[in-house]
Amino acid sequence: MNKERLYNKKDRKLLKEELLAEPFNRATCSFYRYVTIKDPSLLRDSLYKKWVQLNIFGRVYVSSEGINAQVSCPEQNWDTFIQSINSYNAFKDIPVKRAVKDGKSFYKLIIKVKDEIVAYKVKDNDFDMNIVGNHLSAQEFNDKLENDNAIAVDMRNYYESEVGRFKEAIIPDVDTSRELLPTVKKMLNGHESDPILLYCTGGIRCEKASSYLIKSGFKNVSQLNGGIIQYAHDVQEKGLDSKFLGKNFVFDDRMGESITDDIIGKCHQCNAPADNHIDCGNDACHILFIQCKKCNSSFDGCCSKECKDFAALPVEEQRILRKDPQKVVSKSRYSSRIKPKLRELQK
Repeated sequence: MNKERLYNKKDRKLLKEELLAEPFNRATCSFYRYVTIKDPSLLRDSLYKKWVQLNIFGRVYVSSEGINAQVSCPEQNWDTFIQSINSYNAFKDIPVKRAVKDGKSFYKLIIKVKDEIVAYKVKDNDFDMNIVGNHLSAQEFNDKLENDNAIAVDMRNYYESEVGRFKEAIIPDVDTSRELLPTVKKMLNGHESDPILLYCTGGIRCEKASSYLIKSGFKNVSQLNGGIIQYAHDVQEKGLDSKFLGKNFVFDDRMGESITDDIIGKCHQCNAPADNHIDCGNDACHILFIQCKKCNSSFDGCCSKECKDFAALPVEEQRILRKDPQKVVSKSRYSSRIKPKLRELQK
């Protein structure tokens, strides 16, 4: 297979139609490992060749420091897929976490070579992946939360925690992974000896974060093993009390998976209880925000009246207007923290 065939170049609309027409079920899963990879590009191509044959979809990052993968696999190919992962010495017996709730998560396979498998952008001497936080089971994490001095920290972006979180946790007000570690370090200043309990979606963000905090002088750092995903499985299978409330945000077409029935989020347009993240229906905007069913109907899935009106224009007219930044409603006109302004924009 030549290099040109190691990418899927089909039209997105066609790919989604093909996904919906599949006569079989898929299993969504995730896995990661920090491990030295000598030739990430060679590994990237090898994985693509194997997994495209198994009809694997998803998003995979490989780098010299390891692998970070979120994929969906046809149920009938699951065993072969697991065997293919274990065929690489670097990934042998890697923990693979099945999604809490399956669905149409990905529609094609993307594997990229990255500088980091989580884009923290911290200096190499700010962490040591040989020294990471203590991994806690769901029950151990619950028990630790009862400690009066314990501080649970949500190691995700703020919009993820809007719809689901541990009720005791502190929530860093950040948009990107790059901001996360220095922000958390600052928030925890003065608590270097207190028990620090980190959690994230599947565990990968806590892995380097715990190493970073330990290197920064924090003496008692732990992390939720397997993240929210494994926690949800353990709560269900072992009958534990879920101290996580609401929905687990995921970076695929499902947007989230409910862990409990609690709706802790609010519609960014009317403040009604809501926990559905959507992309603005205006193709020139695509801001990610929470919208209730009523506002979804009123604004045709858009974040504001401006976007609704723009999206209703003929496509050719939109294309002309998009050439003039002053005439198009787009996230480029506002900061990425547009959401607090939504109620102003809809007037």
